[in-house]
Amino acid sequence: MSAAADTPAPWWALFWRAARLRCPHCGSGGIFRTLLELRDRCLGCGLRLDRGEGDYFVGAYLFNLVAVEVILFVCVAGIVAVTWPSPPWELLTWVTATLTLAGCVGCYPFAKVTWLALDLALRPLSPEELQWHRDGGRVGERPLPHL
Repeated sequence: MSAAADTPAPWWALFWRAARLRCPHCGSGGIFRTLLELRDRCLGCGLRLDRGEGDYFVGAYLFNLVAVEVILFVCVAGIVAVTWPSPPWELLTWVTATLTLAGCVGCYPFAKVTWLALDLALRPLSPEELQWHRDGGRVGERPLPHL
């Protein structure tokens, strides 16, 4: 564990780490147990990846929804623009259904880690909160230091 992980990283570093599916706080890998499931805490710095709040990842679901919608819009608009004046509407129906399903799964890990990076950028970890995470704090046992 390096001392650098105890100091807040600049916002761009948080998002760069998230884009590589690493812990936004310390940059350690291996934060995913499976493609769609985060570990409870980072193996490098001990940060609870839900920051100890029960509804923490609602924002990640929103990020995922927005990302899929943007991808879908760009693809459909591109196909319509290229094939205008007679777009293949039936093909577009199947393409959008496939892209929606693939996008939901493909974007989900990035959405979870990006949401954590955004939260860390807006609410940097205090040394007390990081120690709470490292000590294995659970909501209800003792209050989170930032609440």
